[in-house]
Amino acid sequence: MPGPRVVVLRAPGTNCDEETVHAWEKAGARAETIHVNRLIEAPRMLREYQILTLPGGFSYGDDLGAGRVLASKLGRALGDQMRAFHDQGGLVIGICNGFQVLVRSGLLPGGDPPVTATLAHNESGRFEARWVTLAPLPGKSPFVTFAEPIELPVSHGEGCFLTEHKNQLDHAGQVVLQYADEAGRPTERYPANPNGSPQGTAGVCDPSGRIFGLMPHPERFVESWHHPRWTRARHAPAGLLIFQGAVAALA
Repeated sequence: MPGPRVVVLRAPGTNCDEETVHAWEKAGARAETIHVNRLIEAPRMLREYQILTLPGGFSYGDDLGAGRVLASKLGRALGDQMRAFHDQGGLVIGICNGFQVLVRSGLLPGGDPPVTATLAHNESGRFEARWVTLAPLPGKSPFVTFAEPIELPVSHGEGCFLTEHKNQLDHAGQVVLQYADEAGRPTERYPANPNGSPQGTAGVCDPSGRIFGLMPHPERFVESWHHPRWTRARHAPAGLLIFQGAVAALA
């Protein structure tokens, strides 16, 4: 049977859209990129898909802050359509800049009333680009169904997840990925935690689990040779697990 249809939303400054399409197709989905302006002109197109993806990059140059312009654009033009898409069982994932967009549009962490949060500048004061270890907390989101720690690359300058409602998110199971040390334990310590997120928060979902955002880049590790040490040891492409989980949930 054909896999779910996925739309990867493209905007000026996004730069991971084609890699994300490849990741979805490798996971068994049918994916394509669409420019945000095309979707705004014909919002009914969203009904043709089961998964909406906001990829990484620097949408609109991050001129007013990471993801802020695209978040405002989506909120004004497509807010009702995106909420209907979610209510009808659609899945949404935001990767890096896409996560920033989901947070700044209010779709994450979500809730009723919505929980407020932001993604602040890295505590190191610089752009962080390297591989990190992540501890999963499966059970809430179809995107995170694996139990063992994984490695993924990060590439961001504003990734410190801050909220006054951290205990509420923990209790609801909405924190689903945490930066971890070499032993796989969640950590706030640099450099294992690249941005200083309290309690190592790296990825969160909404109360339904169907909207998911993370700062690391799973689309950059869907082939074994994507790993920097692939010639020394066999590394299963851990990023693929996130895409496969969503595809399986819609099978």
